[in-house]
Amino acid sequence: MTDFTPWTSLAGGVLIGLSAVLLMAFHGRIAGLSGVIGGLLPPFSIDWQWRIAFLAGAVIAPMIYMAISGPIEFSVPVGPAALIIGGLIVGIGVTVGNGCPSGHGVCGMARLSPRSFVATLSFMATALVTVFLMRHVF
Repeated sequence: MTDFTPWTSLAGGVLIGLSAVLLMAFHGRIAGLSGVIGGLLPPFSIDWQWRIAFLAGAVIAPMIYMAISGPIEFSVPVGPAALIIGGLIVGIGVTVGNGCPSGHGVCGMARLSPRSFVATLSFMATALVTVFLMRHVF
């Protein structure tokens, strides 16, 4: 079980929104992680510099947070096989959905994209059904 952390969650949401707005304002790009990472894989995108900076910030920011507030406690209640299978399923979903939850949910919905609303509803419905099945059926 996790603890309810409204202020930390609010701060995280504000920072995610701010980074998405700044990326769109300065580079005209959507802050979807699958697209950011995709541009760093062959064939490489010509605008790789901001992609490296974006990912570096995604790695460094939690380190700064932990240096200030201490370690982040978490647990993974499944084994490596389930994580690998889950990662493959997410990868397929990102490909079929033409974007990831961060791109559709944060940026696409903010732009009132109908495709992003459908994609986000699909992500959320699938997550709801999966959690229900995993906790109450299997």
